[in-house]
Amino acid sequence: MPLMPGQSGIFSMKTENQHNLTGFSILGLTDTPQLQLPLFIIFLVLYFLIICGNSTIFLIILWDPRLHTPMYVFLVNLAFVDITYTSCILPKLLKMLITQNKAISFLGCIIQMYFFIFLACTEILLLVAMAYDRYLAICHPLRYFILLSFRHCAILIMIAWTISFLSPVGHAALISQMSFCASHIINHFFCDMTPLLKLSCSDTFTVELLNYVEGTILGFFTFLLTVISYVFIIANILKIKSKEGRLKAFSTCTSHLTCITVYYGTIVCLYVRPISSYSPKQDKFFSLLYIVLVPMVNPVIYSLKNQDVKDALKKLKDKMQF
Repeated sequence: MPLMPGQSGIFSMKTENQHNLTGFSILGLTDTPQLQLPLFIIFLVLYFLIICGNSTIFLIILWDPRLHTPMYVFLVNLAFVDITYTSCILPKLLKMLITQNKAISFLGCIIQMYFFIFLACTEILLLVAMAYDRYLAICHPLRYFILLSFRHCAILIMIAWTISFLSPVGHAALISQMSFCASHIINHFFCDMTPLLKLSCSDTFTVELLNYVEGTILGFFTFLLTVISYVFIIANILKIKSKEGRLKAFSTCTSHLTCITVYYGTIVCLYVRPISSYSPKQDKFFSLLYIVLVPMVNPVIYSLKNQDVKDALKKLKDKMQF
């Protein structure tokens, strides 16, 4: 039956909305069938290590009263964030690798993107709070528990979680109203914002502007606060006369410095740039760094370089042997 004048526009609009509702297909890491099982095994092992490592840090700190200080409260939150935001991505990736079912619903894609941004922002703000903690511990050791009481610590953590929770709301709301009529194949291994915007046939300027403004403000101010903290920390460390004292003071910061270097490096490379410069291979590589590498090495860094955590682990091990 031929379409009446004006019906074609209505039909295309309905089809476009139906396309949004059906969802997307995630391309994943590779199309080679022979690599699917080896990749599944690798990521399953990595996910197991991430869960075990961060859960161990989480439980050790909760179990040992000697670790109930602001520094370790921040570390508990960091371990929890590493577990949850990795769990937003890797279980779905593992399912795709083993079943070859790469479909994800439109709502599921938006939810995955929202929680990933939310938890990634939380990690950034927690790392800033930990930089402030190290500044007070080294520059004002006698007033440390006055300037950073548990009340102040709780306030900082609440601010970090609240800002992070609200940060992706605008992105999720705007992207959920867009049309994706060009292609429904996401060239990534999860629903990240940049590859999602590349598929839209709607105007993405507002989302890109919001992303750039929020990312720049959040990234700039957190980076600035971290740099200022470490300028004062290094200045105070250099005032210590003994070499052993300087090394001991600086060793308390090396784990934190390692984490923020990797994290800020990958975040800047991925998000503080125009969508036009998007490179699928590059983005997948950097995404793997902060989704898999950072959560996996955080427990190792904070346990191997932290005598208090090592003592707590030894104490728990001795207790379990009896």
